[in-house]
Amino acid sequence: MPKSLTYKNTRTSIIGQSIFLHEEYPRGYAYEGKTHFIHYFGLEHGFYEIPARLTVIQEKSGSLEDWVKSEFGAEDIEEMETEVGAIVKGVWRPSLRSAQDVYEALDVTEQEMRLSENALRLLINKLDDIFLYIEPAVASQHVYSHKTRELLILACTELENFWQYYAEKSGLSGSGKRLTTNDYARLCQPLHLKEYQFTLNTYAGIPPIRPFEHWDIAKPTASLAWYDAYNNTKHDREKHFSQATLFHCISAVVACLVMHCVKFSPYQMFGRNNTFSAIINQHFKGSLVNVNYRSFYLFQVNPEHEKQGEYFRYVSSDGEASFLFRSLNFTV
Repeated sequence: MPKSLTYKNTRTSIIGQSIFLHEEYPRGYAYEGKTHFIHYFGLEHGFYEIPARLTVIQEKSGSLEDWVKSEFGAEDIEEMETEVGAIVKGVWRPSLRSAQDVYEALDVTEQEMRLSENALRLLINKLDDIFLYIEPAVASQHVYSHKTRELLILACTELENFWQYYAEKSGLSGSGKRLTTNDYARLCQPLHLKEYQFTLNTYAGIPPIRPFEHWDIAKPTASLAWYDAYNNTKHDREKHFSQATLFHCISAVVACLVMHCVKFSPYQMFGRNNTFSAIINQHFKGSLVNVNYRSFYLFQVNPEHEKQGEYFRYVSSDGEASFLFRSLNFTV
């Protein structure tokens, strides 16, 4: 297994590149190939893109640590957790961007994605209708109604479809057992759900939403306040009607958006020229926060592209970057 590292870039020394490239792409990743060292520049905001066009390769001399320190001023160096070229099948991580990479690496189809998009469009349209009557703000986030209860139930039902998908993929749903949040909470860490954050574009009064931020396997339902509210108001409306609040409703919709990002990548949500992306961009801004850089995927440059000589920028195309696949692991 090639040794791989992540670190902070503090300088750029690539021929033909701006000397300030490290300021725009301050995160570095590198691994040791058969004959060359390979370095990638990455962003430290948004969805932490790692552009293949900024890959740098140089013939090996000395150690990988010494190379990244001397050429990129690497600081805060850590070893990566993921194997170079390996992907947890079905779980998006930065470096996967193109539609073809997403379909192949995440083991999904365009039809599956369209079905999910249609379901999310329905939820967002219903949320938008509620906003016509309840202005989203700090003062109104605890307002509740039959409409907020209806949407909360719809959103959490859609969410459970996502959870069931990953439960089947990981083997959690074997032997026909009935799954509960005790099982679903085990998805949180391997799907990196706590890293996702969404904000409402035109409603500054609503704080950023991280629906899975406090999910705790020791309290799998109570630690998701909006999901706990869904369970309560679904089974006993008369007693728990007041829990179907606007904020819980928004959080449940955002939770579905997070799961869509994990399954199909955020770039397929925000970056395409279609109606779905237009609706998403109109209402939401998404990002990762408090990320675990060590869990990101690094594509593996084929040995034939480890060219001799000085630095060069590597431009990825079909067949020039490869990934391996491994199964989901939900060890707790």
